[in-house]
Amino acid sequence: MRLAYDNADIYLRWRAGTYLDVHGEAAEELDRRIASFVGWHRAQALPQYAATAEEAAQRLSRGLSPEDLVWGYDSLLVQAREGLHAAAERVAPLLDRLDAGQLAHLEQRIAEDNRRFARENLQGSEHERRRRRAQRIVERLEDWVGELSQAQLERVRQYSDRAPLTGEARDRDRRRLQAEVLALVRARRARSGLAQRVAHWQHGRDPAVAERFEASRSELFSMLLDLDRMLEPEQRARAVASLRRYAADFRLLARRAP
Repeated sequence: MRLAYDNADIYLRWRAGTYLDVHGEAAEELDRRIASFVGWHRAQALPQYAATAEEAAQRLSRGLSPEDLVWGYDSLLVQAREGLHAAAERVAPLLDRLDAGQLAHLEQRIAEDNRRFARENLQGSEHERRRRRAQRIVERLEDWVGELSQAQLERVRQYSDRAPLTGEARDRDRRRLQAEVLALVRARRARSGLAQRVAHWQHGRDPAVAERFEASRSELFSMLLDLDRMLEPEQRARAVASLRRYAADFRLLARRAP
């Protein structure tokens, strides 16, 4: 993680370059704006990440409660909003100066992203999609706690069978937000409106989509509480140690000169 973060500006420049067809002075300006964001993130966001990871380790070490899951979810939301707001503030002035060709390039890249999202999340029967979801969750959990027992695997399968599939809702919500962002860019109003729009991405969400997300999150929280009660001591210790390593890495990176 330390290696990746120390090269985050290179990665962000490459990613931004796939969406923004800028050259010359505009490309140099983009580099400066990315450097500004990375500097902000190192100084402001990483200490918060470290504190969150450390507190998460303490909560997990004693066993999770529903309040712990709500705290974790809310903490991640706050930090995501702050990061998106800071990034949008920095890139918005550049977006307001895109010409017609550059705007067409941006729209094309977003369309390609949507096609890729559909391939990865919307294809296959309901059974196949639920099976893939369960497999993804198992892989993520085993990264944290090690190999799952048969009882733990069965609880993940139950979650995936019960929780509503959210691929279509996510696709619909993504396209809504993309359309709103593109409207701001076309109107050259990114500087005045983009940061608030992306930091509060759920505003304007279709109530049916919001209800589906809430139902899925409720099932997820129920599964996580059950799995927490099923953890072996060595599984819990492994996850707690991983969280504390992340906290230590975040603190180290925050202190390191950019």
